[in-house]
Amino acid sequence: QVQLVESGGGLVQAGGSLRLSCAASGSIFSINAMGWYRQAPGKQRELVAAVTTGGSINYADSVKGRFTISRDNAKNTVYLQMNSLKPEDTAVYRCYAFSAPVYYWGKGTLVTVSS
Repeated sequence: QVQLVESGGGLVQAGGSLRLSCAASGSIFSINAMGWYRQAPGKQRELVAAVTTGGSINYADSVKGRFTISRDNAKNTVYLQMNSLKPEDTAVYRCYAFSAPVYYWGKGTLVTVSS
């Protein structure tokens, strides 16, 4: 079992920045990858960014150049630095950890970007 606790969401004006954190605990040795999904009202869930234990990183095209995912192995924490935020980034962001074949999920944190 893996437990995930997110923090860092909130309200920000367009052009601003936020940093999300996701701290993992439990069977962290089994984690293959961690990352963030988001879902806005009326829209499908979207993979925002992910990082594997091998260091491979993927981003959604919509956030490339603005968002950066990173990890602190000592703290078992993954971060999502979000810069140049746009109103269309408004969504609930959920952290996940993939431990094959199971996905574990955080509760989600709301990010609201005002125009």
